[in-house]
Amino acid sequence: MLKPAEFYQRDRNWHPHAFAPDYKTSVTRSPQRALISLEQGPSEITGPTFGHNDVDPIDRDLLSNYAAKGQSPIGERMILHGRVLDENARALPDTLVEIWQANAGGRYRHRKDTYLAPIDPNFGGCGRTLTDENGYYSFRTVKPGAYPWRNTVNDWRPAHIHFSIFGHSFCQRLITQCYFEGDPLIVRCPIVNAIPDAKAIDQLTAALDLNATIPLDTIAYKFDIVLRGRRSTLFENRLEGN
Repeated sequence: MLKPAEFYQRDRNWHPHAFAPDYKTSVTRSPQRALISLEQGPSEITGPTFGHNDVDPIDRDLLSNYAAKGQSPIGERMILHGRVLDENARALPDTLVEIWQANAGGRYRHRKDTYLAPIDPNFGGCGRTLTDENGYYSFRTVKPGAYPWRNTVNDWRPAHIHFSIFGHSFCQRLITQCYFEGDPLIVRCPIVNAIPDAKAIDQLTAALDLNATIPLDTIAYKFDIVLRGRRSTLFENRLEGN
């Protein structure tokens, strides 16, 4: 149990409102009535446990986990790494971290993605790993491309990677996405602009990390994930009222 001094009340100004008129689909998706709190039952407080035997090391290597023998995906080779922490900067070991993303051309391997960019036959676009004893995770992948989306006539999503972080039950799953330092599309994205606090946007932006790059091979970005507290990462499924 946490000590009383370690509890941080959620700052609802940190999260975007469910209704954001410039983000077109939020108009129909946002609740029209007051939200109702439901008590947690056995399906929410019990769930899977994860061990190192459940996750193969190749699962976190998107450069090879879907590629044909001797082949590799097209695009800027990248290491994405960081730590998963609680509100007091304590490491969270054995946490399942999953990612999914578009390929270097900005297209997802999904039958409903009809963007004109080609499918990369050597890139599946998803991976998973467990954090180590220090809460550390890392993935090898390619930097995703920007892509257009039907919000207004000429809106483009900045390059991003989706994250899912699992706790110890089915209800303890948090979902977010990270952007990349220096991308000019971040400040133009209606989804990003629904976030009211610039510091929250900064915490969703992976920082260029030249110290972790592999020369002549792979560039690196660092993205730490804080699960609770005043410095918490913004999660899509834990918005205002949730």
